[in-house]
Amino acid sequence: MRASLLKDTLKSLFPIQRTVAIEGPPGGGKTTIVHEVAQELDVPCVEVHMPTMLVEDFGIPMLEGECMQYKLPHWFPIKGKAPERGILLFDDRNQASNDLQKVLANICQARTLHGVPMPDGWQVVSTGNRQSDRAGANKVLSHLRNRETAIEYETHLDDFTTWCIDHKVKPEVISFTRFKTGLLHDFDPQRDQNPSPRAWVEGVSDVLGTVPAEAEYECFKGAVGEGAAAEFVGYLRIFRTLPNPDAILLNPATADVPKDPATKYALAGALADRATEANFERVCTYAERMDGDFSVLTVSYACRKKPELTNTQAFTKWSVNHSDVLF
Repeated sequence: MRASLLKDTLKSLFPIQRTVAIEGPPGGGKTTIVHEVAQELDVPCVEVHMPTMLVEDFGIPMLEGECMQYKLPHWFPIKGKAPERGILLFDDRNQASNDLQKVLANICQARTLHGVPMPDGWQVVSTGNRQSDRAGANKVLSHLRNRETAIEYETHLDDFTTWCIDHKVKPEVISFTRFKTGLLHDFDPQRDQNPSPRAWVEGVSDVLGTVPAEAEYECFKGAVGEGAAAEFVGYLRIFRTLPNPDAILLNPATADVPKDPATKYALAGALADRATEANFERVCTYAERMDGDFSVLTVSYACRKKPELTNTQAFTKWSVNHSDVLF
């Protein structure tokens, strides 16, 4: 299930507090999606990182008077004390031991911890990798699995692009992943490093421009792996030697149009990044000369980055010629 549909699904299941388990390869953004859903629902999200937890972290028996009572952890939402609505997120749940999974099963079903109830409006969500990913995931106990809806998460290029634009990821990374779509999330457990959405954002975009140029390849290789890093560095050379986008926008009807697809992808990203309401007609003029696919790429990227561009006369004119395209 792609990110946009997963977010809508989680929102739909929230009112009935259905327990959900989101599973997929490392680095896809599963945990981020849950936090974004909580933010959009305007409810708190309490995250518990399961690989570092012990059974004792879920409550310690203490003598109070003549009876043993459990001292509950600070993160557990107690009915009457915590907000009425929220999400309790067990991150990397599939790395939890059998004993921890038994505790979680009770929380999911009885919605209590050692007899203390959660508020009625809280939903339990867990995230985890699959055993096939060789990321330390254990087999999920059958009775826990029977108490949740398991959803397999899949990375989707358009959803990743939209997220990147909203979070100001470098245009070089966005245009490259759209050019080399197979390298967006190419996870192989046999490799030490793999390209993934997380690696492209945190290990490449955030690093780009902060390290010396001669160190870029080694840094990128340490984040996305040797092959993906080599291709990205080659793409960067093209991106950095593009015709000046500002010069193109001065004469969009006569400026040279490159023939190489890689150069066109890079130029589409550069032009879209510079698009404004004032120059959008010029952007569209040049984009139309790049051919249909790259025209759509340039305009759609620009409009995702700045939705107000769809209100311009230039966009209206462009959309008449591309009425069959949805983005």
